[in-house]
Amino acid sequence: MDYHTLRHFADSYWLIFMVALFVGIVAWTFLHPGSKKSAEEAAQIPLKED
Repeated sequence: MDYHTLRHFADSYWLIFMVALFVGIVAWTFLHPGSKKSAEEAAQIPLKED
C-alpha cells in the first residue's frame, strides 16, 4: 500500500465509520431503556451532600 491509497481510505471510509459510530453512541444513549433515570441520577451527583 502506498501513501495515496492509505490517504484515500482515511479520507473516505474511516470518516464514514467514525460518523456512524458517533451516531450509534448518541442514539444508544437516548434510546436505551432506563437511560433517562441513570442520566438524572448522574446529574444529581454534584448536588448530593456527603
